[in-house]
Amino acid sequence: MTTQTSEPLTTEFAGLVASVRQAVRGETDASVAARRVGGLLSERLSAGLPLPGHLREHDPDHYTQHIVHVEPDGAFSIVALVWLPGQATPVHDHVSWCVTGVVEGQETEEVYEIREVAGQPRLVRTGESVNVAGAVSALDPPGDIHRVRNSCDEKAVSLHIYGADIRRLGSSIRRTYDLPVAGGAG
Repeated sequence: MTTQTSEPLTTEFAGLVASVRQAVRGETDASVAARRVGGLLSERLSAGLPLPGHLREHDPDHYTQHIVHVEPDGAFSIVALVWLPGQATPVHDHVSWCVTGVVEGQETEEVYEIREVAGQPRLVRTGESVNVAGAVSALDPPGDIHRVRNSCDEKAVSLHIYGADIRRLGSSIRRTYDLPVAGGAG
């Protein structure tokens, strides 16, 4: 993954930041925060949230993370992820709640659980969803093990809002899972 910092904010992103700030202020339940932020992001994407050109820049070898905003107290971060066809994350989980919204293209999310298979820990795929432009989803650890990839023939761009300071952490990934997938797939 390549990381770039992308402030200052456009008027539209400044509005999104203010809305997220109000939604998470004082909220101690991560599920409630994620649900509120998911609703806000869905509304903004439906209204046609314009994405500046610099947030569409990509790396030919890795997906690119553009840090759009980090709240001064670290309560949340907004990043834009840019994926070329076939680029993917490793199987991972997160340090905090996470809301994602596809701006353009298509992303496929594979969801996993760790289970004992023949006495050994294995990843078992429990679901898959194809998310197109406008799709919004929320994750709330624990139980958020997944992999995301660009599953279309063009660039994919998504916004991710995390309940953590991504500038300080570098990534929202808590840990990656390098386990065999049960059944030999993946």
